[in-house]
Amino acid sequence: MSAIAQELPAPAINAKLISLIASAAIGVGILLSGFVISEPAPYEIYMAGLIAVWALFGLRISRATVPLLVLLVAMNIGGMIAMTQMADLANTPLYLAVSLFLAFSAVFFASVTSVQPSLYRLIFIAYVVSAVATSLLGIAGYFHAFPGAEMFTKYDRAAGAFQDPNVFGPFLVLPGTYLLYLLLTGPVSRMPLPAVPLLIITAGIFFSFSRGAWGMFAVSAVLLTACLFLQSASGKFRLRVVVMTIAAAALLVIAFLVILQLPGVSDMFTQRAQLEQSYDSARLGRFARYAIGFQLATEHPFGIGPLVFGTIYGEDTHDIWLKTLMDYGWLGFVSFLTLTLWTIGAGFRILLRDRPWQPYLLCAYVAYLGNIGLGTFIDIDHWRHLYLLLGLVWGAIALEYRHQRELRLGAPASLLSISAAR
Repeated sequence: MSAIAQELPAPAINAKLISLIASAAIGVGILLSGFVISEPAPYEIYMAGLIAVWALFGLRISRATVPLLVLLVAMNIGGMIAMTQMADLANTPLYLAVSLFLAFSAVFFASVTSVQPSLYRLIFIAYVVSAVATSLLGIAGYFHAFPGAEMFTKYDRAAGAFQDPNVFGPFLVLPGTYLLYLLLTGPVSRMPLPAVPLLIITAGIFFSFSRGAWGMFAVSAVLLTACLFLQSASGKFRLRVVVMTIAAAALLVIAFLVILQLPGVSDMFTQRAQLEQSYDSARLGRFARYAIGFQLATEHPFGIGPLVFGTIYGEDTHDIWLKTLMDYGWLGFVSFLTLTLWTIGAGFRILLRDRPWQPYLLCAYVAYLGNIGLGTFIDIDHWRHLYLLLGLVWGAIALEYRHQRELRLGAPASLLSISAAR
């Protein structure tokens, strides 16, 4: 260290130290994202402080990420307008404060990754560690591994350090997808490194008994495999992907059959595997509430206020599109729809380009698609990891914008010199 200090000038050493501290601070924030027992969670409190400090010391928002900022702010303005339609505000100000924070967190992650793309690797590693930790808690809770472990379950399903197994399961999809990527593309000698945490996370997803998480992980895995197959021109690599996919599917079936022999697992799986639950098709079930809600939206263009729908009909909307109409009005709905289509379109355009950050974009993009698809059947409005996914995708969009601008100006393609840690 002393030799390095003698070679580098003091400003360079200070810059390196600041960069390490900043990276560590982001890593801690990602680790906290897996522990959301109450709201506001430690993640919100910590990240709100981190974003504020970062902003004071020069948070740079790329021109390419301005649409993300504008559309998320417009959506929250819609929520504030919808709040004026309420007779009793109750906890609405806190709810909208969390919504606005999450919007800024997406912009924050997009901004820092677009300036320092090496943060992608740190964020994904920290996310994997957080996912493994909360998965172990959920699995321990499901099997009553120690006294008090039941606190990590809900409705007899693994919930980890989350309030709801239907959020816990989807939270695990991105790190599971990333570990699958490492398994498919990494050297054979290092396969056990991603395989062990992938097994733990997959078990966490299974024991959450979240139909949405099961579907998301399956869709993400299929999309990831298809993209890798299409991207590579190497017949050898394509053959490897096919062989490993078949082997993984076979192992998954064997593990599934073994797990189903455990007491209580088969009954819960049979119950949860049904496409339609009793609360879906009841008189005021989920599907009936969809029709009621969309009718209300035509009568209340400013919305009816955050969280009001559930107080009237006993259950919340369980649909992100209806949720935005009710809680954020038509302004919020149009903003969120525009943002979703823009993210999908802009991300798809650069998805298979050979860039150092492409592996992270690929994993985040397929997981984002899964979350949006699931949002048609469940409320994903306050899912912290959804806004992280938005930030990761838009960070790559901004990086590509910067790279293309450098090429047009004839500047060295500096971003391409960044090695991608896979």
